[in-house]
Amino acid sequence: MIAGLPPVLVKDVEEKASELVRAAEALYLHGASYEGMSPQGGTAVVAGGMFDYQTVPRHERVYIRQVTPW
Repeated sequence: MIAGLPPVLVKDVEEKASELVRAAEALYLHGASYEGMSPQGGTAVVAGGMFDYQTVPRHERVYIRQVTPW
């Protein structure tokens, strides 16, 4: 949940998440039919904080699991 986080942090997380989605779209062209293991999650640092994410090609989604402000 992002309620209570600074709006600038939320905006930065959304922008970085959009980049991750574009990268996943390029890497997993046929995501819904992907049969391999899901990639490991990752951590991204943005101005004012960081967030943990998980890419799930079969769902064609990048899930933001946790946002941590500094």
